[in-house]
Amino acid sequence: MAVSLFTTLDKEFTTTGFERRSAQAREWFTQRVKELNGKINRVTLLKDENLTVRSMPIWGSMYMFVYDPKLKKELPYYDRFPLVLIIQPAEGGFLGLNLHYLHPKIRARFLDKLMGTISDDKLTEKTRLKVRYSLLASAKRLREFAPCLKHYLKSHMKTRASQVFATEWETAIFLPTEHFRGATKNKVWLESRKQFQKI
Repeated sequence: MAVSLFTTLDKEFTTTGFERRSAQAREWFTQRVKELNGKINRVTLLKDENLTVRSMPIWGSMYMFVYDPKLKKELPYYDRFPLVLIIQPAEGGFLGLNLHYLHPKIRARFLDKLMGTISDDKLTEKTRLKVRYSLLASAKRLREFAPCLKHYLKSHMKTRASQVFATEWETAIFLPTEHFRGATKNKVWLESRKQFQKI
C-alpha cells in the first residue's frame, strides 16, 4: 500500500516545531508543497488511507472529488478537482465552498476564520463547521466566501467524495491539487481577490 501523503507531510511538519495554523506553519506548507507541484496523482490521492470515501457527504465537512460541471461550456473556467467545505443541501446536490478559488495563503486565513464555527474545541474525525449561506452572506469578515461558493450536482460528480477529516484540513488546503480548465490558477486567484475585495 502506498504511503499516505497526509501522514508523510504531518510527520515532516511535526519535526519543525511550528505551531499549527501559525504564520510559520503557513510558510512551511507553502514552500513544501511547491516541491509537490505536478507530482500528485489526484485520483490516487482520493484513495489515501487518511481519507474516507462517502456516498453521502456530511454537511460541515471537507471533501475532494472529480467533477464535470453541467454548464461547463458556459463557464469562463472551472475546477475539475474541487476541495469543498459542504455548507448545506441544494437542489440535486449541495452548496459548497471550493477553497481552490483562493490563493493558498488567503484560503488558510479564510479557513482560520471559519474555524470559529467548529462543533468542538478539539480537532477530531467528528469535527464539523457550523456555517450556512445565511451566515456567510451576512458577515463581511467572511467575504472571501464569494468566489468559492458553488452549487454541485451529485449527478456530475465523477467519483465518490473522499472526506478530509479536520485533523488534515491544514495540509489539504496547501496541496497543489486544483485543476482549473479555461484559465490558469493565477488568473483565477487574481479574479477571486478582486471579487471579494468589492464586498
